Amino acid sequence: MRASTFLLICLVISAAVFASANSFGNDYVFFAGYVVLQYIVLGTAWNILGGYCGYVNFGSAAFFALGAYSSVAIYKFYPLPIPALLIIGGAVSGVVGFGMGYLTLRLRGAFFAIATLALAVVLQTLIVNWDYVGGSRGAYIVRPETIAPIGNYIRYLFLVMILLAVAALFIARLIEHSRLGYGFATIRDDELAAEACGVPTLRLKLIATTISGALMGMAGAPFPYYIGYLQPSSAFGLDYAVNSIAMPLIGGTTSWLGPLIGAILLGSLQQIATVTISSAVNLLIVGVILVVFVIVAPNGIIGLVHHYLQHKPEDFVGRRHVEAESPETVP
Repeated sequence: MRASTFLLICLVISAAVFASANSFGNDYVFFAGYVVLQYIVLGTAWNILGGYCGYVNFGSAAFFALGAYSSVAIYKFYPLPIPALLIIGGAVSGVVGFGMGYLTLRLRGAFFAIATLALAVVLQTLIVNWDYVGGSRGAYIVRPETIAPIGNYIRYLFLVMILLAVAALFIARLIEHSRLGYGFATIRDDELAAEACGVPTLRLKLIATTISGALMGMAGAPFPYYIGYLQPSSAFGLDYAVNSIAMPLIGGTTSWLGPLIGAILLGSLQQIATVTISSAVNLLIVGVILVVFVIVAPNGIIGLVHHYLQHKPEDFVGRRHVEAESPETVP
């Protein structure tokens, strides 16, 4: 499938989803849908580095918070429209992602993961002590009630996030089927062998951290307008770090489709649990489902489907049928 055809299909599906959400006549659908779409972007962004390259990043919340606090800082100076905030938040997080990669990508395995976690702690400490963006007190964002011609502002944010999700999926699929994606795959499979064959592994990893960080920052840029009040504990929440890792793992990390499936499945379950039980069980749901998938389907839903297609029951039935029709040997 051509990239233009894929993009067109995604836009058509997005229009259908937006129209379906409008048909409910309840704005909570947009509030819940925004969160699920946000996780699609975060999971896809994490997968570019963690899935395609095999470098586990525990600093997702840091890049998300950078995008969010970039919007707060600009709002304090001069409010800009959301599309401009997306670009600025993506640029800030992309630069930080490049810097983080330059400093840490010579580390591998658990050492790299710990370094990304340390980045989140350092950035949170800086934000807590930065009075201009509210510090530990947090900051209020006064958003418009409506925006023409869409209506309620949450519908506008939903529309922005669904377009951002389409862009993230388009970029991930484009990378997966390009020379860049093949380079990422060599790093994931055997980085030492890739270096021996002349693959510029450090350059490719820097590209991955920059793209991944930029998309996470863009996901966080509209968040202050969605929540209305931003504080460090909400921007650097554990939910973002855990979900951005769990959703690609549950869906499958070797394809752009995996984070999409994982985010829709896990994000929807969390929103249903928030309404019916409590938001406190969200991480419990993530933990239980993640443990189940690690045992039953370590390669995620995509890997489980591939395994089933390679060993589907029809093959066994067909072999038995051929054996039944073959002439019996006479002893």
